Amino acid sequence: MQENQNENENKFFDDDSGLIQDFIDGDDHAFSKLVAKHKEKVRNLVYLTLGDTDAVDDISQDVFISVFHKLKDFRFESKFTTWLYRITVNKCRDHLRKKKVRSIFVPIENREHELKTSARQDNMDIPGLVRKAINKLPDKLKIPLVLRDIEGFSYKEIADQLECEVGTVKSRIFRARENLKFILEPYQKEMNA
Repeated sequence: MQENQNENENKFFDDDSGLIQDFIDGDDHAFSKLVAKHKEKVRNLVYLTLGDTDAVDDISQDVFISVFHKLKDFRFESKFTTWLYRITVNKCRDHLRKKKVRSIFVPIENREHELKTSARQDNMDIPGLVRKAINKLPDKLKIPLVLRDIEGFSYKEIADQLECEVGTVKSRIFRARENLKFILEPYQKEMNA
């Protein structure tokens, strides 16, 4: 079973490598195939990281524009998906940084009130409430949590994407989960009902 899984992963890796090499050799259609193959995963990662449906298409497009410009420098030292998701995470971080600069002018009390008000208005939309709570996490906690608990990446894959140690990833995910418990504590009764 493990052998079949490794063969499938290698085949997936080889397919990407072949498409990349074709693109480097001048086949623009190979890039279109890479985009078609990976666009939904990128869109999902952007959405889950940001929780902002308005930004998903723009950021996903920015990701693939960057990939297009940098693909000829791809060194085949890691999986294409690891490299692609690293670019995606960095684009999400850039977006969040810009958003934070704008949010400096919104009083903290208003932002805290938004979560409570919208939860009541949505008649306890639990998935929406959890997404909003995740969005309140600092980027360094939110991104590993999304990659692990929602996207299903291994700790090693996350460490590779974020260019940090596995222990750091585990620690950040633990802290993210603890922070989520704290943020969602006021809604615990309603969520358990």
